[in-house]
Amino acid sequence: MITTTPYIPEYITVHLAAPTVAAANVTVAFVDYIKNVASSEVYPTWEQSALRANIYAQISYALNRVYTEFYPSRGYDFDITNSTAVDQKFIYGRNIFENISTLVDSMFNSYIRRIGNIEPLAAKYCNGTTTTCNGLSQWGSQELAKQGYNSIEILRYYYGDNIEIVSDVPVRSLRRSYPGYLISRGSTGNLVKVIQTELNRIAQDYPAIPKVSPVDGIFGSNTENAVKAFQQIFNLTPDGIVGEATWYKMVAMYTGIMRLAELNSEGQKLLGVSLQYPDAIKFGDEGEKVIVTQYLLNVISMYYSSVPPVMIDGTFGNSMLISVKAAQRVFGLPETGVVNDATWNALYGAFEGIRMANAATRENFQTVTRPWGGEVLQEGSTGEDVRELQKYLNVVGREYKRIPRVAVMGLYGRRTQNAVSEFQKLFDLPVNGKVDEITWDAITNAYRDILAMSNVLSNQWGGETLKIGDIDNA
Repeated sequence: MITTTPYIPEYITVHLAAPTVAAANVTVAFVDYIKNVASSEVYPTWEQSALRANIYAQISYALNRVYTEFYPSRGYDFDITNSTAVDQKFIYGRNIFENISTLVDSMFNSYIRRIGNIEPLAAKYCNGTTTTCNGLSQWGSQELAKQGYNSIEILRYYYGDNIEIVSDVPVRSLRRSYPGYLISRGSTGNLVKVIQTELNRIAQDYPAIPKVSPVDGIFGSNTENAVKAFQQIFNLTPDGIVGEATWYKMVAMYTGIMRLAELNSEGQKLLGVSLQYPDAIKFGDEGEKVIVTQYLLNVISMYYSSVPPVMIDGTFGNSMLISVKAAQRVFGLPETGVVNDATWNALYGAFEGIRMANAATRENFQTVTRPWGGEVLQEGSTGEDVRELQKYLNVVGREYKRIPRVAVMGLYGRRTQNAVSEFQKLFDLPVNGKVDEITWDAITNAYRDILAMSNVLSNQWGGETLKIGDIDNA
């Protein structure tokens, strides 16, 4: 999807119950929301480095919900809930601890992300005593703080070394991605590019969707056909018009596929155990077999919207019970909430089908990109960062013909500057011909999207009419 400049929403809307439970929504300033969550989730007497680590996690978790439009893309009119089964604790009207208020004031416009990404990390956490999870332990962070760990060391202990803190992020009003009007054949512009890019990425896993080529911001017959195929797959009116329902279903599928990569890497660790049916798994159970089942449910939830995701914490609680029953309903099984052999086989069969569909994509190209090097690149710059930048620009230029091809030689000359300027124009970034962190992230994200869309499966229309004299893999 077209990269946007990172921002902190001025306000956030909180649903005061679980997502499917009827309750009031309240809209509060984002900074006040984080103060409330921090005051509700941790103790103000903890070590400051533990408090800071927890607050960073709380900010990033909430921002991830906002950036991915997690709830709006599922038809809800709020950004996050106060249900600890799926989100984080928020007690409307509660008192705020003074030291936490002061800390949040200095931190609320910062967040955690994986190096090389723009979006905030979906920073899972739990108390670490009555519940555990594959994320930050709140009480564990306090113990690490007592041992002398600072906040970033605590965060890397739980989330890995490839995370960083983004600071001084601008605050602005929250913007929904849907523009508020229909987009159809004859439409042009940046939003059409967003649709084309998302469809091409989704098509990697749903080859019945034809590839759109080129990604040119022009809503022609190829884009219309791809939209119709998408709508048919997801039970939407197949009219080839992108309205609110189609737009947000695309957003949900695109962000779900992007999250699948993170879950797959997590699964390499989780699924290093036997996948034979381990006897019935039921409410109240704990341990490894529950963790594996939760992982399977989370992957399936990205492709079956009626199956809600669950926290991978090793405990079979209420949210997992709801998810299991939803999966049983999808697969035509008795809705017992108990994972018997038939339910296990259905979950694993669905997971394996998704995994195999994604395997072709991962095997055919390399999507790892170099993280931002910390130095603005401009005319006269040299080195490996420049060489990688030039490689990325040439790949992006395959789809965006206005970007001139550059020599991959590690020297930032006038032609590279012109290519960067054209990229900035196309992606609505400040046009200065220089590569700062925001431009670098936008280029690498576009590079990964182009590689995904260029991989055409054997039973999929590639998006381009072939004629005598054409040469390529198709």
